[in-house]
Amino acid sequence: MSQTEVAQRILEHLQTVELERRRRAADAALHERVVALKAYQQRRFARTYADLLASARYAGAARFFLEELYGPRDFTDRDTQFARVVPALARLFSARIVATVHTLAELHALSEQFDSEMASHLAGRNVDRRDYIEAWQKTGQVASRERQIALTLDVGRALDSFTRQPLLRHSLHLMRAPARAVGLSQLQQFLETGFDTFGQMHGAREFLDLIAGRERALAAALFETDLSAPASGPLEQLP
Repeated sequence: MSQTEVAQRILEHLQTVELERRRRAADAALHERVVALKAYQQRRFARTYADLLASARYAGAARFFLEELYGPRDFTDRDTQFARVVPALARLFSARIVATVHTLAELHALSEQFDSEMASHLAGRNVDRRDYIEAWQKTGQVASRERQIALTLDVGRALDSFTRQPLLRHSLHLMRAPARAVGLSQLQQFLETGFDTFGQMHGAREFLDLIAGRERALAAALFETDLSAPASGPLEQLP
């Protein structure tokens, strides 16, 4: 795809996210359940990766994933600013960075769609293990769940690859003022934080392999488990 086509795809993903926000804004109960679901998922991630969060080598990257990809943080302002200036991406950032932003935008849209769908299957704001499993199974979509994991890993691999390009870090620093001028300061911050936290690991292969293994094992268990059976294996990660 050309840079222009990639920018258009990014905009389409952001529009999908905005549609999910409007859906929730029109339904206060759904909005509350989505917030509760996101908080539950963040607790799950913290439990699944307690060892990485406590690791001197991996804590920064694990916290980055927890806060930027799994948490209940509201990205409305960032996405609104971003959508206004997507055409500027191709002029300001390299093709590899734009491609990574496209991956991030697709992941963002897919995750928000899943959160809305899962929340629609919750009975209330108090989410427990059984509620989560039941909502996951009713939402279904095995292939799309695998796509969600693959996109997460793609973002991580891209950030890891950037750390092996010292000139790129310098370029990102030089981009601060232009990015702020066109409303891309939050994207700039995301890229710089990702670059720095992944750089601190001095290689992210083991980190990403652990995430791939644990997320895929949990997804498979969530689809296969009998709700009446006691939690075991990967399901013990659920709060």
